Amino acid sequence: MSSLTDRYVAATLRAVPAQRRTEIATELRASIEDMIDGRTDGGQERGSAEREVLTELGNPEQLAARYTDRRLQLIGPRYFLLWWRLLRLLLTFIPAVAGVATGALKATVNGDPGAAIGAGFSVGFNAAVQIAFWVTFTFAVLERTNTPLNLPAWSVDQLPEAPEERQITLVDTCCSIAFLLLAVAFLPWQHFQSWASGDSSRLPMIDPALWGSWLPLLAAVLVANIGLEIAKYRARRWTWPLVAVKTLLDLAFVVPLAWLLLTDRLLNPELVQRFEWLREGGTQDLARVTVVIAAAIVVWGFIDSAVKARRHTV
Repeated sequence: MSSLTDRYVAATLRAVPAQRRTEIATELRASIEDMIDGRTDGGQERGSAEREVLTELGNPEQLAARYTDRRLQLIGPRYFLLWWRLLRLLLTFIPAVAGVATGALKATVNGDPGAAIGAGFSVGFNAAVQIAFWVTFTFAVLERTNTPLNLPAWSVDQLPEAPEERQITLVDTCCSIAFLLLAVAFLPWQHFQSWASGDSSRLPMIDPALWGSWLPLLAAVLVANIGLEIAKYRARRWTWPLVAVKTLLDLAFVVPLAWLLLTDRLLNPELVQRFEWLREGGTQDLARVTVVIAAAIVVWGFIDSAVKARRHTV
């Protein structure tokens, strides 16, 4: 039965070129024996010393790679950052352009709009796969051939500006403004829709009589909230004046809305008559649930903004 050392050396030599196996075997055996002798001289039993030495040397394939200077990664640190930047850059627009162009051609030239989405997605996906493969393959070849790219050396002049501390991000602001714009657009949009099935005539959800009083006010409050979102973004964080303005705007919207709901003045009376569950007390149930949810949103908005403002001032 072969010893652990024999098995370890054999496993290592399998991963090295044949012309270097004799040289590496001699060097490796000598190193192992020296390390074992160092432990046995201290009184350790030879069998346990041999096991500890081989464990310390690690995986034979990794050791063979060190002997032969063979890379065990597809793309090493020398090229990785450049590969990653180039790959992200190409994937950000080429698949999208290819997919949109294919879909447009399918829908217009071929006259098959139904298959345009599927064809565009398929082409875009294939383009992404091809880009990922060929860019990675190219850099893997560069890694193994040690091809110099002669790129400019990094310098401190390339450092980006330090990011400013910001509670209010651009993404949050854009999402909030988009939601508010949809809410503003909903008010006139619902006026020209039919909310009763089987009826193509115009039947608004909200009482049309409110256009002479409350609806313009509610729309103005929503527009004012858009201004608040812009002010928040420019201020970069919550401040106590912004908290106060937000609370006032929330109340200016929720209080009239709650009053209109609880007094059965918000929904179009003609619409209520079309639905039995609304005629039989459903409007009050809907009003109570909506008021509770709206009040909870206002309270949570105040607490959240106040905590963030206090966190900055403490």
